[in-house]
Amino acid sequence: MNKREVLEIRKQYTPEHCSITRICGCYVNGNKEIVAQSKDAFLSLSDEEVFKYLTIFKQTLSGTMEKNLINMEFPLEQEMPGGTQEFLLKLRNSKLQDDTLTDEFFQKIIDNYAYGENYYIILIHVAYDIPGKSTDGSEMFDASDEVYEYLLCSICPVQLSKEGLCYNPETNQIENRVRDWLIEPPMKGFLFPTFNDRSTDIHSVLYSSKQAEDLQPEFIENALGCTFPMSAGSQKSTFHSVVMNTLGDECEYDVIRNIHDNLNEIIEEAKTSPEPP
Repeated sequence: MNKREVLEIRKQYTPEHCSITRICGCYVNGNKEIVAQSKDAFLSLSDEEVFKYLTIFKQTLSGTMEKNLINMEFPLEQEMPGGTQEFLLKLRNSKLQDDTLTDEFFQKIIDNYAYGENYYIILIHVAYDIPGKSTDGSEMFDASDEVYEYLLCSICPVQLSKEGLCYNPETNQIENRVRDWLIEPPMKGFLFPTFNDRSTDIHSVLYSSKQAEDLQPEFIENALGCTFPMSAGSQKSTFHSVVMNTLGDECEYDVIRNIHDNLNEIIEEAKTSPEPP
């Protein structure tokens, strides 16, 4: 997926355009024990809850492409019967109505996600009726010929609010504030299938990580069945090593400056392109 396609999906996370059919949640404590679960039709939630969940889903698909949002393809063996892709397709096709599949999914996340504190797993099923586009790029909502059905998973830390004093309007007094367990913005998540070329692509996943240097390779490989990609920092370090090893004694200031100037020129030329150069 490119930036434009991600933005098209994020634009749907408003009360006016919402096409989320179902939401399932699983609250997990620091001992990897399930504390609470929920399974609801999304539009049965209160307006306040809907608004807050939509904010979380936008945050899951926020960040820099190929740094915080990373396209990953399934290895061939994961597309065979019994592979992760088959499982995720079954889960999507169930529209989250199959409790056995949903519970198995949550357990797979719990077994592989490395986080020693409380967190909340949110899984939604969405059916987006893709509007056609005219030659000038404007959307034609009456010309849709595909429904993009997908799953979005968000994994959010749950933190105890800070101690303090607050004003109670009912008693007109300053009182000790009750500490609550608050759901924080998502740290990890993924979208499946991807929305490539504005169409369903069942061969890949879009992985989301708030911290680009903490991708959790074991989680990616075991829970999603995808090959672990190099982080942005690792790519930078590897690039530096390649330059140093290639140039050797010729690795002088003017040569390095030339390389940087050429790279910056390429970046500038591709600035308006949705795909990174």
